[in-house]
Parts: sequence; structure tokens; C-alpha cells
Amino acid sequence: MATTFDAVSIVGVSGSPAASSRSRTLLESALGALERYGTRVRQVDLAGLAADALLARRQDPEVADAVAAVLGARIIVVSTPIYRATYSGLLKVFFDLLPQDALAGKVTVAIATGATAAHFLALDHGLRPLLASVGAVVVPTAVYGVDSQFRDGAPDIVLLEQVEQAVAEAAALAGLVPALEA
Repeated sequence: MATTFDAVSIVGVSGSPAASSRSRTLLESALGALERYGTRVRQVDLAGLAADALLARRQDPEVADAVAAVLGARIIVVSTPIYRATYSGLLKVFFDLLPQDALAGKVTVAIATGATAAHFLALDHGLRPLLASVGAVVVPTAVYGVDSQFRDGAPDIVLLEQVEQAVAEAAALAGLVPALEA
């Protein structure tokens, strides 16, 4: 008999403006790994949302739904490409819509990609502080992938192992246990 955690929702937020990206690929890997715990997952693709609404110039039901999904999630996986040594502006404007301490007590996983390892510290100097600024609990393992770790769009085994480690930490912090097989 499988044990599921339908009450635990997980939202993945893609901060990439590109239709296909390495950071989105890693996000999808993390969400797939979290599904194995018997949870519900949803991906929010910020690039598909109305720019004026993300900039708080007007109301939009899709943006309101995305914010509500993040606010209602127990685990939030955030992915972004690194541009100019920090997370994407798209991710920044979305997080600006969240109230202070909106993610208090929520577990988060930080995922980023960049052209080289030179921007690895953007996770610790940019993305972690962004998540902490809204009260999130960030798992110790962050995932950072570089161009050379992808072949034909697929991440190498080292990156996938980092994703699995980060997901396991998130699941433990959120009180999940692996689904039991019949």
C-alpha cells in the first residue's frame, strides 16, 4: 500500500526567460524526484506570465495563481540561470510580489546554472539571501550546473546526484518519508 502526502504540495519556480534552459531541466529533475515521495508537484514558469503583472502594474489571475501556489506550498524548488553574477530579473520581480516572511517555515531548494564555475557563489551571495529574505528554510545542498555538465541538454550524473541530495534534504525537513511499496 502506498502512502501519499496529498496535503504536501510542492511548487517549482522557473526563473529562466528562455523556453528551454538548463536551469529548467534541473528543476524538472528535482520535481520528478519529489514526486517519488508521493507528493503533488506543480511547475510555475515565470516566463509565461504577464510582464505588467509581474511588475505589479496590473492584476492578472495567472500571476495571482502562481503567487498563491507558492504561498500554499510546503516545499518550493527555485531554479534560475545566473546572469551578471546573480539570479534572473524575472525571479526577482516575482519574489518582489511576495509579502515579507511569506515563506516562513517553508522548505526551499536552490538551483542555478551558469556558463562556468566562476559564478557558483551567486547561490550563496544572491539566491540564498533572496530566499531567506522571505523567511524560507533553504536546504544545505544547493545545485549549480555549468555548460560542460550537460550533453545534448541532459545533465550529467554528478548534477543529478546533487539534485537527489537536495531533494532528500528537502523531504527530510518537510517531514516526508519515501512512499511505501505494496
